[in-house]
Amino acid sequence: MTENKKRKWALATASLIGLVAIASLISLCAGSAGIHPADIPGILLKGHGTAERSILLDIRLPRLILGLAVGGSLGLAGALLQGIFRNPLVEPYTLGISGGASLGVCANIILNLHDTLGMLAYPASGFMGAAAVVFLVYGLNRKPGAMKSGGMLLTGVMISYVSSSAVMLLMAVSGNDDLRDIVFWIMGSLDEPSPFLIRASVWVSLAGLAASFFFCLDLNALALGEEEAEHLGVHAARTRKRVFVIASVMTGLSVSVAGVIMFAGLIVPHFMRIIIGSDHRILLVGSFLAGASFLALCDVIARTIISPLELPVGVITGIIGGTVFIWALYRKGSEMS
Repeated sequence: MTENKKRKWALATASLIGLVAIASLISLCAGSAGIHPADIPGILLKGHGTAERSILLDIRLPRLILGLAVGGSLGLAGALLQGIFRNPLVEPYTLGISGGASLGVCANIILNLHDTLGMLAYPASGFMGAAAVVFLVYGLNRKPGAMKSGGMLLTGVMISYVSSSAVMLLMAVSGNDDLRDIVFWIMGSLDEPSPFLIRASVWVSLAGLAASFFFCLDLNALALGEEEAEHLGVHAARTRKRVFVIASVMTGLSVSVAGVIMFAGLIVPHFMRIIIGSDHRILLVGSFLAGASFLALCDVIARTIISPLELPVGVITGIIGGTVFIWALYRKGSEMS
């Protein structure tokens, strides 16, 4: 690696860390009860028992931490899946992972399992739904010594459609209370009251980031093509399987805890590839940090755009991500014509 590239990557990483810090500060200060950044140290040191301290530590800080963890996980998962499939339009939702998690949670709501499993009901059922899709996609496209990447992608798309239809079926036969819970969960929210689930999301996201670095060189080789990667000593099928599992675990837990967060796993790694390049040694950490910032800022918009009412964060990510992605495709098409 040249010194110029090292400096470029160090500058990009520092800039993205700065973006995370700015997004975090905005998230802590913005809201119906505005807090000036300069007042935060005093509130934390001297504000015991005050409303401002409770807003910071009990409401906004948990949302921020969960948003950073879920956004980072989805951004990283998108970069990993796009890398193994060599397709910039692949994301966790394309492969049906989030659809399986959604179906699991909706079934949980209909069956009232929350009364039995408590706070773990939603994430457990969502994670089981995502895991079922992973095993199904992998099992249907497994053959000795290889995995059919094209077949996995098509299978995932079809499973996503089937899961969406099944969710709509459950919504059609559910009662008013269950329907409200399903709709609220599907639209996505960072309002998670359980500290255990927030900590689990943080640890899984960081573990996924650390594990992904063991495959960054293999992903670079796969970008040249499967045959070229094999010539370079990369076991393509094994790498694809392990990276797929890492991305699936992060996506399954994220969707199970926060609901459906659209476009974070698609738009973030796509634009990071344009801005900082396609080398996965920097792309993975860049997608993680950018995804964390993206979701934290979207949550701020969701909380403030029609304050004191709050919009589901999944609605904001869908509108912003979809609009920006259409603009990018139009601009790219204009430049090529």
